[in-house]
Amino acid sequence: MTSFADGGRSVAVVGAGPRGVGLLERLAANAPEFATGPLTVHLIDPFPAGAGRVWRFAQSPLLRMNSMPEDVTMFTDDTVRCDGPIRPGPTLAEWVKAVASGELRVDLDPAVAAEVRAVTSTTFPTRRLQSAYLDWFHRHVLDSLPGHLRVRSHAARAVDITGGRGERQTVHFADAEPLTVDAVVLALGHLDAGPAPEEAELAAFAEAEGLRYYPPAYTADLDHSAIRPGESVLSRGFGLAFVDLLVLLTEGRGGRFTSGADGSLVYHPSGREPVLHVGSRRGVPYHAKPEYRLRGTPAPLPRFFGPPEVDELLARPGRLEFTRDIWPLMAKDIAWGYYHELFTGHPDRVRVDFAEFTACYADSEWGSGALESLVDKAVPDPADRFDPAAIDRPLAGLEFDGPAALTRYLSEYVEADLDRRANAGFSADLGAFLALLSVFGQLARLVSAGKLESSSQVDDVDGWWFGFFSFFASGPPGHRLRELLALVRAGVVRFTGPDLVVRARDGRFHGHSPAVPGGEVEATTLIEARLPAPSVRRAADPLVRALRDRGELTEEDLPGGRTTGRIRTTADGHLVGADGHGHDRRLALGPHTSARSPGAFTRPRTNGVVFRQNDAVARYLLTLFPSSVRRS
Repeated sequence: MTSFADGGRSVAVVGAGPRGVGLLERLAANAPEFATGPLTVHLIDPFPAGAGRVWRFAQSPLLRMNSMPEDVTMFTDDTVRCDGPIRPGPTLAEWVKAVASGELRVDLDPAVAAEVRAVTSTTFPTRRLQSAYLDWFHRHVLDSLPGHLRVRSHAARAVDITGGRGERQTVHFADAEPLTVDAVVLALGHLDAGPAPEEAELAAFAEAEGLRYYPPAYTADLDHSAIRPGESVLSRGFGLAFVDLLVLLTEGRGGRFTSGADGSLVYHPSGREPVLHVGSRRGVPYHAKPEYRLRGTPAPLPRFFGPPEVDELLARPGRLEFTRDIWPLMAKDIAWGYYHELFTGHPDRVRVDFAEFTACYADSEWGSGALESLVDKAVPDPADRFDPAAIDRPLAGLEFDGPAALTRYLSEYVEADLDRRANAGFSADLGAFLALLSVFGQLARLVSAGKLESSSQVDDVDGWWFGFFSFFASGPPGHRLRELLALVRAGVVRFTGPDLVVRARDGRFHGHSPAVPGGEVEATTLIEARLPAPSVRRAADPLVRALRDRGELTEEDLPGGRTTGRIRTTADGHLVGADGHGHDRRLALGPHTSARSPGAFTRPRTNGVVFRQNDAVARYLLTLFPSSVRRS
């Protein structure tokens, strides 16, 4: 039996949500390969380990995931290319099935237990069910620890870290004694941030005029109780944060949905709802998640934007421009995923032999006349052609004769999207969706290498690309958009249009879209329905602020005065200080670091970036200690 009497070696993981506990799993999986002696991993988080803040059980049971159970896993599989051992385990869908059958015995809240019996692999579960899966995963990892590794959890908030390079690190807490360890990993997830200048001005205006202003934040954490029934509320943002807001201010206030005689949803107000005026840059909601599987054979991905192409881009002298050097390869791969599914899953809708199409497609550059002619010849129906520009700005160039015309148009647009995402006849959209995931992982190598021009990094990648990815691939379940339409019919939600402009004047918030002349709305509450942009300079987390103020944690600044706002790390995750050097004992993982990774859960069998990063960091930590001896 391993003795921990001398304390042995130790690592602190600040943040015990899915990312932090995922790192713990990789430490446990890799530890038997290394003779480290006793090793203690300290998980530090004021929220429950496993689920963390975002996925904690203590949130509204009305809130759901935007992923299906079969598309979520916390376990590595044989597609993951990492140096550590592969430790397979159940996807969320497989876990639900095992729990429902009694194969796995898990203590569940009665409502979650009932959901487990009802949910399928292709429905969208509540976040509380996902919380139960994450809690089980955490306990599973603890039960699987090698004998020389132990875990201690601290329900506390870390507020500072001290210790130089090559030295032990001391983690300081808000209300507990400090903890000294050999290394620290920050797994903080999305960073809360103070208001940007425009947001601060709006907040000051609201306070002076007796209005309400909600800056960007995680929707489930906000208290909207001050919003009055029938009050005009302007919502800027049409993505997932808005969907959560919609749920909490309607069903969350006692409203309910029923099926009408024609099969459409009918909303029955409780009388406590405000009137929500919603707009955004695009002016339309995120696309619904596909509700079908591929009908053809999976496309071999990546095909045109894979490791060889990335290696070639990295070898080029000078910096890269996204639109010139990278997007043509990415777009070609995304469209390849789309057309591969169209040809193999729906051969009756194409007019060219697939082998001929493949050869010509491979020889044609993205955006060229040759490629356009090939697609026109091969795909006779324009509705079956993949056009990312048209997808990205569906209302571009349109003008509406008042709010009623906009409402009719957008209602038809949403209905068409729902039909397309529920009809397997359009499974080519899922082919593009899967290709988007593939290029996301490849792009991370270019970004972490620092090869992009500053404007390309900030405006094109962090701005346009991530926005397009979320809009097309990370939208809500279809039933949420059906509910949106029911709320529009009930008069609870009203559309404002694209390119929403908000002004604070005359004691009110005013919103209007240039596409809807005469459609200006007044509101007494303004909600920024989105997460805050990453910002070390405006970070709300006391730990980030303490390290930042001493120059031990820095923002990812770029040439020309641009910044991404992210925590600056080396490509392999080490915190970079003001001196430009990485810290050997401090690392950071997550979407708000310059190493970058998806914020969503990993889909099975996709060689997930998160798994690869976690594995590399775990192995680094296990080789860090001077007394470590590799086993042959």
